[in-house]
Amino acid sequence: MARPYPEIEPHAEGMLPVGDGNVVHWEVSGNPDGRPAVVLHGGPGSGLAPGRRRWFDPSAYRIVQFDQRNCGRSTPRADDPAVDLSTNTTAALVDDVEALRRHLGVDRWLVSGTSWGTTLGLAYAEAHPGRVTEVVLAAVGTTGRREVDWITRQMGRIFPEEWARFRDGVPEADRDGDLSAAYARLLTSPDPAVRERAARDWCAWEDTHVSLGPGWSPDPRYDDPEFRTVFARLVTHYWSHAAFLPDGALLDSAGRLAGVPAVLIHGRRDVSGPLDVAWELARRWPAADLVVVDDGHGGTRMTEATVDATDRFAAR
Repeated sequence: MARPYPEIEPHAEGMLPVGDGNVVHWEVSGNPDGRPAVVLHGGPGSGLAPGRRRWFDPSAYRIVQFDQRNCGRSTPRADDPAVDLSTNTTAALVDDVEALRRHLGVDRWLVSGTSWGTTLGLAYAEAHPGRVTEVVLAAVGTTGRREVDWITRQMGRIFPEEWARFRDGVPEADRDGDLSAAYARLLTSPDPAVRERAARDWCAWEDTHVSLGPGWSPDPRYDDPEFRTVFARLVTHYWSHAAFLPDGALLDSAGRLAGVPAVLIHGRRDVSGPLDVAWELARRWPAADLVVVDDGHGGTRMTEATVDATDRFAAR
């Protein structure tokens, strides 16, 4: 399998107003005349990851990354509880991707995403299939209600002690309901101590349910109080609304991508996002190849398979 490419720095970056008072930070690296590829980060709320540039041959690709609304270096940021997230929806993010494509003068591009970025990547590709050359998705999910219920409640059967702590982080009256919605409310509390504890409890559970992959270690980003607050607030915002999409919509609309080649990469040990979602998507998308690796929700083999996929498409 291919190894990641060497680290590189962006050669262009900027801030793009996208409406509703939001401004998104973007950057471009690699070959300015190369094949365009847009990289959609996870979370929601993780922000762009410089290491993702290494998944693309910098001599072959023009690599576009951006911080999605209210996270990273985009403004305003979700760590301010006064920031209104009502205009931060999947449809709005799809529009932001398209606005960035036009701003950069890109005609068509490869769409790549990881974790939450696979939901956004699918939503974008299905809305604008004519603007997509290929798709590469790793740790595939659609953020449907069944998936959210699995990750916030059913996985308590695998991690009962840790899940009990996670559940008990919300008021007793909310413990039998939508836990992501309950945490979302805590994260906008007027009391900073309540917000801080909610962010810590949420991120502790996030670290738990991805911990079964080979070589796992705690995510150091959660040590940063600003990062964990932004991350927790945006994840709970999206999960409590099932990504603001009709249930099953992304799978039901996979036929729109019939002529778009894709590689879907998923970890056999990914208990936070079971393999059946990726398998079902591949079943409905004949042009997509499903690659199952012996990893969890990320890992070395997943990275190598992603580089293999981008190399394959660079050679087309």
